[in-house]
Amino acid sequence: MSQTTHRSQTRPIKVGRVPVGGGAPVSVQSMTTTKTADVENTLAQVYALAGAGADIVRITCNDVDAAVGLAEIVPRSPVPIIADIHYQYRLALAALEAGVQGLRLNPGNIRKPEQIRTVAREAKDRGIPIRVGVNAGSLDRDLMARYGSATPEALVASALKEIEYLAEEDFEDIKISVKHSHVPSMVNSYRLLAETLNYPLHLGVTEAGPPPGGLIKSVAGIATLLLEGIGDTIRFSLTADPVEEAQAGRRLLEYLDLRERTGLDLIACPSCGRAEVDVLEVAKEAQDKLENEKIPIQVAVMGCVVNGPGEAREADIGIAAGRGRGHLFIKGKVIRVVPEDEMVDALLDEARKLVEEGLDARLAAADQNAADLAAQDRQVLIEIQGDANRVKDRRAAVAGIVSRDG
Repeated sequence: MSQTTHRSQTRPIKVGRVPVGGGAPVSVQSMTTTKTADVENTLAQVYALAGAGADIVRITCNDVDAAVGLAEIVPRSPVPIIADIHYQYRLALAALEAGVQGLRLNPGNIRKPEQIRTVAREAKDRGIPIRVGVNAGSLDRDLMARYGSATPEALVASALKEIEYLAEEDFEDIKISVKHSHVPSMVNSYRLLAETLNYPLHLGVTEAGPPPGGLIKSVAGIATLLLEGIGDTIRFSLTADPVEEAQAGRRLLEYLDLRERTGLDLIACPSCGRAEVDVLEVAKEAQDKLENEKIPIQVAVMGCVVNGPGEAREADIGIAAGRGRGHLFIKGKVIRVVPEDEMVDALLDEARKLVEEGLDARLAAADQNAADLAAQDRQVLIEIQGDANRVKDRRAAVAGIVSRDG
């Protein structure tokens, strides 16, 4: 993992065995959609979320049956469980008794200070962290009256008010979220919060909606903040199967170099008139086959051999099409030339070997004739299409024209 983003140093806490804040890897969260009292189906979803990349899973605790269900779910879960609490503070106490590794309290609907302090005392005795989960859609009425709407200032004021109650019990194992469904407001709320406090932050765009819009909004808000070094744990709040949330969150962190790659990263050219194959079809076939293998490498699918290997030279492995053949390359070096109808299978075979044997071994095993065959194909297509990569020559020619006298 090449960490290029400077991250804000927040106070460290632990949710079960998962560290949050203090420079720990950014973690991925999601939430079950089953009825918590349905223990087996809820556990099945927890396991699916964990398999999709979730480090922490939140489960609603909205009634007594849900609290009882948590008592059976928590010890069987592969990841730490956070109980989501609304309105009834006694359900927070019940969830703690059930053994959850974290609580989420909404300041907008548990308003009595003595109840909040009671929960804080019980959580402190057990060493369980609390997320102060501020949400623009359920902001305290007094704050709405004071600020007029769910502004960033109003959301941060709500968090500060809740933290004061927790501080009265010397409770500091806190993480905070200030979620908004409006992306610019969400970003500005977290920026203001990061300037004000050093508690770890849980990022999310609330009520983002179904994909693709929900994905776009979530990425826009969460990635913006992560690239500024803000954020310690994330959740995509999608109107979709929660497994999609976990997958999207994990992939985002991998694409931002904030977590080690565990799955496929497929890059492909957008296709153009130069393409020698149906890039969309080949890319989809390659993605389907490679994702089933769970190969954690970057793979490129390029539409033509004139520009493909050069443009995708940073990819671990790739394939480019030309003259009825596929050029298989590793780090930009062509190692095999195969018939076009064998391109994807050859790519899959070589990807497996690359993972098993390593880069040097596969480069050493390259077909000695591959480079010559590739050069021949490329030259023929350059004569037909021209070379879009001859930027250096063109720049020199343009400079020469501009510098002529007269």
